[in-house]
Amino acid sequence: MAKMAKTFVVTLKRSTIKCTQDQKDAVRVLGLKKIRQTVEVKDSAAARGNIMKVQHLIDVEVKG
Repeated sequence: MAKMAKTFVVTLKRSTIKCTQDQKDAVRVLGLKKIRQTVEVKDSAAARGNIMKVQHLIDVEVKG
């Protein structure tokens, strides 16, 4: 039986208007564009870094 890869369910909860450009870029790299939008992101070092950078703007749930 194949092991399922862990994914994160990420939801943008706050606006990026007053954020720095690198935080805005991190939100875009995660695939989020609008408030209350939810995406699934595969677990990787880059994804974890972007999640940590904008943890005050998003909600994260672990899936898998």
